[in-house]
Amino acid sequence: MKKIAVLGSTGSIGTQTLEVVSAYPGRFEIVSLSAGKNIDLLEKQIRIFRPKVAAVWDEKDAEKLKDRLTGVDVTILSGMDGLIEAACIPEAEIVVTAIVGMIGIRPTIAAIKAKKDIALANKETLVCAGHIIIPLVKQMGVKLLPVDSEHSAIFQCLNGEKENRIHKILLTASGGPFRGRKKEELKDIKPEDALKHPNWSMGAKITIDSSTMVNKGLEVMEAKWLFGVDYDRVQVVIQPKSIIHSMVEFEDGAVIAQLGTPDMKLPIQYALTWPERMEIKGGGRLDFAELTSIAFEKPDMVNFPALALAYEAGKRGGNIPTAFNAANEIAVAEFLGGKIGYLDIYEKISLACEKIDFVKDPDVDEILYTQEAVCRLFD
Repeated sequence: MKKIAVLGSTGSIGTQTLEVVSAYPGRFEIVSLSAGKNIDLLEKQIRIFRPKVAAVWDEKDAEKLKDRLTGVDVTILSGMDGLIEAACIPEAEIVVTAIVGMIGIRPTIAAIKAKKDIALANKETLVCAGHIIIPLVKQMGVKLLPVDSEHSAIFQCLNGEKENRIHKILLTASGGPFRGRKKEELKDIKPEDALKHPNWSMGAKITIDSSTMVNKGLEVMEAKWLFGVDYDRVQVVIQPKSIIHSMVEFEDGAVIAQLGTPDMKLPIQYALTWPERMEIKGGGRLDFAELTSIAFEKPDMVNFPALALAYEAGKRGGNIPTAFNAANEIAVAEFLGGKIGYLDIYEKISLACEKIDFVKDPDVDEILYTQEAVCRLFD
């Protein structure tokens, strides 16, 4: 029985992870959970999965949870210390890092140092700290298993290809709900419009990021670290139906692709069971007779400039990817709150990458300081 810690258990990836666990009684055991503010759902999860430890961010929420769970054998923790303890619980064999935001960096590093395998769903870990994470993973001898559907697809395409040189990674994108529109048509986009993704069911932040192509830019930066390739070898391809999740072109010109329905449960399950594959319960399967065709397009980097900004930030390196990510987090929150327009998201990202003081090889404190500096920039 594989013992699992889930960080961010009340979010989209976290809840789907627990659905996968529930589908295979006796195969997995949840030993720790963590959440941000949704203590109602966390309470339900604790009662169902009976973890040894659960962590929430706010100390007052932790006290409320303790009162509600009187008589339940669980230790309730709070803050960053609690999050790290949940990640490093001795019983855990693998940690699903499904927290959204830079808050996920420290617990992920702590879990790696505690020699836990990582099922990575927190983009900021590699975008902001890839230069720290990848050497640490190698040093500690743990596995870093991608949960993102695109990176999972690349990981699957590379099975058995360890000695063969990658010519190019072809990272697919749906293009989001506004594919084909011009900037003039994007001026008056409302949050409710941007939250209607054509293929995927995701949390609000990542859905907005998908519509702006920021999400794909972050995935480009992740791919550089996960698969050890230069940015010039990561190419984004629009595949509107989200059937091909990504591809790898090898030195001899052969291209291997991973296909499947747009369902996050498959990459989550694969990360938990790797190198074994198990029949997925409740998931859809491709019907090629119904599919008929798969179309491809080039990404529009003029009307959706986030992708070009991401390549530039990644190539500059240092703390610039952190500035890119931090500015986007602020901008998306303000857009969802009705404080700024849709196109202002790009403006804030561009300004942060331009104005922030460059740090070539930032440590974790400098990464977090960069985040604070971006917040001050927009105060």
